[in-house]
Amino acid sequence: MKSFSNKVAIITGGGSGIGKEVARRLVAAGAAVVIGGRNGTKLTEAARDIDPSLQRVRTLAGDIADPATAERLVQLAEREFGGLDILINNAGVFAPKPFLDVTPAEYDGFLDIILKGKFFMAQAAAKAMLKRGGGAIVQTGSLWALQAIGATPSAAYSAANAGVHALTRNLALELANANIRINTVAPAVVETPVYDTFMAPEQVQQVLPTFNAFHPLGRNGQPADVAQAILFLASDEASWITGTVLPVDGGVTAGRP
Repeated sequence: MKSFSNKVAIITGGGSGIGKEVARRLVAAGAAVVIGGRNGTKLTEAARDIDPSLQRVRTLAGDIADPATAERLVQLAEREFGGLDILINNAGVFAPKPFLDVTPAEYDGFLDIILKGKFFMAQAAAKAMLKRGGGAIVQTGSLWALQAIGATPSAAYSAANAGVHALTRNLALELANANIRINTVAPAVVETPVYDTFMAPEQVQQVLPTFNAFHPLGRNGQPADVAQAILFLASDEASWITGTVLPVDGGVTAGRP
């Protein structure tokens, strides 16, 4: 396992799925983490699961679409752990809906949470990283920003994540002189609780297995599949990688069988 000894990280969307798995692995590798999300109860449960002693994990509930939440996450990391080295810019939302049916409020929700949230979280984190002489930002983008998937119409979601991908390249250039790297992973179908937000549990059990064959490797992703890619990009082993969008997709972007 990579060492993150004495590193301090913020993970947005850290209460479940990919974010929680990254937080768990960071703590196991020696880091201290602050996990953010909207549900305080879920964050508290996740924190106890990640580190039963609660010595190296803190939580903060808030809406990442509000830039004040990003500021509060950074302040908490600095106050409790002395600074910030790593940002896992992971919070997002997913709910397929036909383009002709999307309302302005739904459109705003995707853009605010996915793109605005990541923009101002990265900004607040980068300002803190300047005090430490550098850092690493890893974002969660999406395969849907690289390819349109007919089975899951997601125009607003895809457009927001395309913005995240573009943000990655722009910030890589702007922050390079500050020794701050930024990269993004673009997952395909990963089995996380996000599907429970728009499908009943029995629907999830029925629908998710039908996507296994969508991936050339024959299975949906698990949180650990994406977490390990994120940890690599956040680690010193990736010290010469910045501005890249890495598909973590079971082979989907390679082509069609």
